[in-house]
Amino acid sequence: MEPAGMLERLHAKVDEQPFARRLGMRLVELREGYSKVEMEPSDDNKNFFGTVHGGAIFSLIDQAFGAAANSHGTVAVAISVTVDYLRPASPDETLYAEAREVSRTRRISTYNIEVRNQDGELKAACLAMAYRRDERIQFE
Repeated sequence: MEPAGMLERLHAKVDEQPFARRLGMRLVELREGYSKVEMEPSDDNKNFFGTVHGGAIFSLIDQAFGAAANSHGTVAVAISVTVDYLRPASPDETLYAEAREVSRTRRISTYNIEVRNQDGELKAACLAMAYRRDERIQFE
């Protein structure tokens, strides 16, 4: 399968995940080694301080990470994710996670992921590593 067709199918597969939709996430951009995911938090995403729950931000990071790591058409699964929460996010902000591939070998790939709001303010930073299996992503 040509890369462009595979990326379109992966884009659709990522966007149809019920968990991501429940959290208000949408894949904005996908190319090999890169993804950008948007999240419109709701009051359901708030913690007891009234800010966006760290678990919701982690899920946004994970969605961008998974899309970027699998963008080469090979099944990739997380083996390490380290997140630094830098500033609180409020539920009325639109959040974006951008995942950028730093390195990729046959078995391991590494990604820098940043979460920013609509004004470009950095909310969280992440370093993530994926294990790359010897199997192609299957599309139904």
